[in-house]
Amino acid sequence: MSQSGAFHLSTGFHGSTGLQGKQIDKDQLESTVEQYAKYHDLHGGDEEFRKSNYSDLVNKYYDLVTSFTEYHWGQSFHFAQRWRGETIRESIKRFEHFIALQLGLKKGMKVLDVGCGIGGPLREIARFSSTEITGLNNNAYQISRGKCNFIKGDFMKMPLPDNTFDAAYAIEATMHAPDALGAYREIYRVLKPGQYFALDELCLTDKFDPNNSKHRDIKAEIELGTGLPAIRSTRECIQAMKDAGFEVIFAKDLAEDSDCPWYHEINPGHFSLKSISNSRVGHLLTRAIVGTLEFLHIAPKGCNRLFSILQTASHGLVTGSQEQIFTVSFFVLGRKPLKEGEI
Repeated sequence: MSQSGAFHLSTGFHGSTGLQGKQIDKDQLESTVEQYAKYHDLHGGDEEFRKSNYSDLVNKYYDLVTSFTEYHWGQSFHFAQRWRGETIRESIKRFEHFIALQLGLKKGMKVLDVGCGIGGPLREIARFSSTEITGLNNNAYQISRGKCNFIKGDFMKMPLPDNTFDAAYAIEATMHAPDALGAYREIYRVLKPGQYFALDELCLTDKFDPNNSKHRDIKAEIELGTGLPAIRSTRECIQAMKDAGFEVIFAKDLAEDSDCPWYHEINPGHFSLKSISNSRVGHLLTRAIVGTLEFLHIAPKGCNRLFSILQTASHGLVTGSQEQIFTVSFFVLGRKPLKEGEI
């Protein structure tokens, strides 16, 4: 995180809106961060508590991190495998084009972006494919930030009719669902027969050992840092797709094929002048800046706690990837079968 990024994190909450579209007052930041943290294992919460309150959990998470994530990462809030010589943003754009090509998108098709964030991938894929894309999002603040065709709604119960779309995709979105099968069934319902759904998820790999305390700690860090009720395994995602009715055409951990680690530039153990803000020294400097701004009442109380959560996310994501118990890009392509007698 750059020094300017630290200042943005500390002072960029005046425009945030909550679930009902109300502004989050700076005085409420500390309590909102505290309420969010208490959902998670590392702060006394548990999986069932998160699942039963998933809407509040996810909305609080995105109310808190959207402005900073956009500033630091761009308008596409997702990861991607990387080739050597690529920037992070170039890899993200290439991955979005990959999604369009896997779905076979063509001009005039009606497409659903499930959990569309502030619309970065939606706009890029629409430009690339000349398709009409509708974004579904349940977070009022993100909808207020986006400049595209949004529908506000929960992907567990979409306000959409059956058999509406020619294609659908979800990029690191349905990972927030309390029940993968329920989310995939809703996508299946609104997709036309014979059409495709592309899924990209953060997942645990087969190397995750639930009896290993280090693995459990990494899992808890990822859930805290990314707003997840519970991170699923690759096998669970595939089975849920099948149980929802999809024919699974293709499933692969795309991160395995990366020429260089996706996390190269955000790894605190990697040091270069370009990525000094993400080094251990950079983290210490940022924490000092945020703490000072908070102490001087330039930044609202709670900024330092939020920065700690973001650091936790970075540590869990990087360490989990290094341990190979976690992937940032598990891709599944599914097809809704044609009805009997249809061609």
